[in-house]
Amino acid sequence: MNQLIKAELRRLLATRMWGGLLLLAVLLGGGMMGALALVGPENFHPPMPGLDTESGIRALLGILGYTAFVPAAVGTVAVTSEYRHRTVAVTFLFAPRRWQVLAAKLVTYGLAGLAYGLILAGSAAAALFAVTAVRGVPLGLATGTVLALLARIGLAMVVYLLIGVGVGALIRNQVAALAVVVGYLYMGEALLMIIPGINLLYPILPGGATASLTDFTYLSDAMSQELGSTPVQLLPPIAGALLLLAYALTAAVIAVIAPMRRDIT
Repeated sequence: MNQLIKAELRRLLATRMWGGLLLLAVLLGGGMMGALALVGPENFHPPMPGLDTESGIRALLGILGYTAFVPAAVGTVAVTSEYRHRTVAVTFLFAPRRWQVLAAKLVTYGLAGLAYGLILAGSAAAALFAVTAVRGVPLGLATGTVLALLARIGLAMVVYLLIGVGVGALIRNQVAALAVVVGYLYMGEALLMIIPGINLLYPILPGGATASLTDFTYLSDAMSQELGSTPVQLLPPIAGALLLLAYALTAAVIAVIAPMRRDIT
């Protein structure tokens, strides 16, 4: 099993996707957070609470959760590429016990997701602290609390990468799988939030669970106010974290079981 994990790690590190993933983490974490903090959420349209307030910090950090489609898409591509280029056939010939191969892939992609999440959170923290120091704006939350919120978002990115792996193992067609993952995370949940009655499901969806980690209610509140509907109540942070864990475990089970007896050609 250890040899399979090492082989998967070598395979991942030998591709350009690894470097691109880490570069995206810096750009989305440090770049986006630095730009948003430099402009100031109070200057957004519509305006948001400033960085000197707790709600302003939580809202700004919560925006990072909407970049989760990136690790999800990477997980999807990582799996579907093997079927697209037929390299999975060689892998299963080398290691006929498919569950071991699939488990090794999950461990590898989980580590990749963790690296992505840590760099995303770390670069976002560096940018936020640097920009607010330059602007002379006091943070509305203690430094430790900000770092804890960013750590939650970073760990959530592991979940989304595993969700992408599960979808890729289930659908296998790369274009179709990417359309499902990116389409749902980028637009699907936002569309569901504007449908009366259906929007009440938002707290138990992946996006709602992620928003609960930082108590990011700005978007859901804005939509509720615009539509005149009842505001959506997010889950407590612990419940949101447990729900994300359940999504990760479900995706892992799908990733292992789905390819077990299916034809790989």
